[in-house]
Amino acid sequence: MSGLPRLSTDFLNRYSEALMLIEMAADDDEAIQDLQAWRSVTYRQHFEASPLRCAASALAAYDRVLPSRRMGFEELCRTMARLVATATALLAERPDGLESRTIAEVAGEALRRQIGRATQFVNANGKVDISAVENRALQDEIDALLAG
Repeated sequence: MSGLPRLSTDFLNRYSEALMLIEMAADDDEAIQDLQAWRSVTYRQHFEASPLRCAASALAAYDRVLPSRRMGFEELCRTMARLVATATALLAERPDGLESRTIAEVAGEALRRQIGRATQFVNANGKVDISAVENRALQDEIDALLAG
């Protein structure tokens, strides 16, 4: 194994936390409040504020990722944040004809899939090219499903 700095999956814990809250929110109003307080941050913001020993190395690794691949990852993160925001709004509003369980299942499955893609990117140390096209298609699919 080379001595090059590596990306860190610690950042993705933010989205895993949001996923857990979405799944809990179907049955727990307090989880909706926690979701409303959840905030998205960038990979860079996360590690700039992190007390982890690997923070500087994780940032150095991020700086080494090709800009086009980094942009794809950042778009994926924005898509996940929009998904969390959409699910949060729907869970809080509970529109007629849309059950909390359905919202949680659809949003949870979509977010789980995107966390998986982001994990692949991080585990490959940014050497995976993530397509922004799939992110837009996913958001359109989620919007259509949740619109009823």
